[in-house]
Amino acid sequence: MNLPSLAIFDMDGLIFDTERLFMEFLKKNASDFGYTVTTQAYAETTGLAGDHLLQKLHEQYGPKYPHAEISARSRADLNTFANAHGLPVKKGIPELLAFFSQQKVPCCVASSTATCYVRQYLERSGLSKWFSLVTGGDRVTRSKPNPDIFLISCSHFDVRPQDALVLEDSENGLRAAHNGKIPAICIPDLKYPSAEYRDYACLIADSAFDVIRYFS
Repeated sequence: MNLPSLAIFDMDGLIFDTERLFMEFLKKNASDFGYTVTTQAYAETTGLAGDHLLQKLHEQYGPKYPHAEISARSRADLNTFANAHGLPVKKGIPELLAFFSQQKVPCCVASSTATCYVRQYLERSGLSKWFSLVTGGDRVTRSKPNPDIFLISCSHFDVRPQDALVLEDSENGLRAAHNGKIPAICIPDLKYPSAEYRDYACLIADSAFDVIRYFS
């Protein structure tokens, strides 16, 4: 595969090791309301937002699951942790961003997390300088696995979807890229993609270093 004309990065679980952190906060807060969140159940929700996320949570825990309150508490816990300790950056991400910069490949972020938090986390980590566009889940009506958030990025840079590249960690992210006809590379985080989704990725990498090697 040739170098892409645009690199579109997911954030949670791809740039930052935040899925595990948020999951642990979510488990604790959900238990306060009498709900048990498992790693498998949480992994099924990664990459989802809005109505898609709510539908999945209702399937898992029933229609009375207090998503808004549990999620808000967990986000506040994550922000407190980030303020105190910073967020752990995934292996090879700074090097991959530097590589794309050297190759004149513009980079952007397309995350299901709200834009304000995405910007906040990128700025605190010192990574914001690498990204010329940040699009959060609040900027689209239809969330992943719909491709809208990725297509916004392509449109902004005037790049055809087939000439861009999506970097994702989740199955829902891979589905969104596939639905938008955008090539994708998967760096799995909480869950290795199921067989039905593996063909949606041109590479399943162990880390961002593998992506550098793939294009070198």
